[in-house]
Amino acid sequence: MAKGKINVAVENIFPLIKRFLYSDHEIFLRELMSNATDATLKLKHLSSIGEFKENLDDVKIEVKVDKKGKKIHIIDQGIGMTKEEVEKYINDIAFSSADEFLEKYKDEKNDSGIIGHFGLGFYSAFMVGREVEIHTKSYMKGEDAAHWICDGSPEYTLKKSKRTERGTEIIIHIDDDSLEFLEDQKIKELLLKYNKFMPVPIKFVLKKLLILSIRQKQQKIKMVKKQRRIKK
Repeated sequence: MAKGKINVAVENIFPLIKRFLYSDHEIFLRELMSNATDATLKLKHLSSIGEFKENLDDVKIEVKVDKKGKKIHIIDQGIGMTKEEVEKYINDIAFSSADEFLEKYKDEKNDSGIIGHFGLGFYSAFMVGREVEIHTKSYMKGEDAAHWICDGSPEYTLKKSKRTERGTEIIIHIDDDSLEFLEDQKIKELLLKYNKFMPVPIKFVLKKLLILSIRQKQQKIKMVKKQRRIKK
């Protein structure tokens, strides 16, 4: 297990992200779904040029809401990352200074594009999360899966993950000021708003619909049994 500091020039990067994007913090889902889509399309490209041989017909992105555990899971079956790639792409953030950030965006409090200017798509998760985890396994054979954890400070933990499937799972531990995102209906609305026409299928099961479906099946079973008894 390794511990370290995220490579940023200022230690208050996360409060800055929350402060300047708070009014538009719902875009975290758009950004993370976009990353998951990119990871999937990269793998499809490798497949198209013969560098990846497995079947990709059923690849999808899955979103799960754990209301009791106060967590949101975003899971893709894309290219994944090695431990070295996590260190390169997640731990290094290009921020020159807090002063430059504040000056450049002082009049753009509602601009959801702020994150994009610095390539901070993944870090939008901290607008709603008190802690974020990454479980990822590269498509490359022989590479161990990696588990990255950060609580919103520049310090992180990176260790071996038990994940066995190719791809990446982002787990957001939702902060108390963002509990609205644990509502199934809210996530459904955001997926329809931002991700309706994504080139990769999205799986999100509304618990109420699932419960209804189970109840309907139970009722049908009871009806069939009742009909069989009548026939006898």
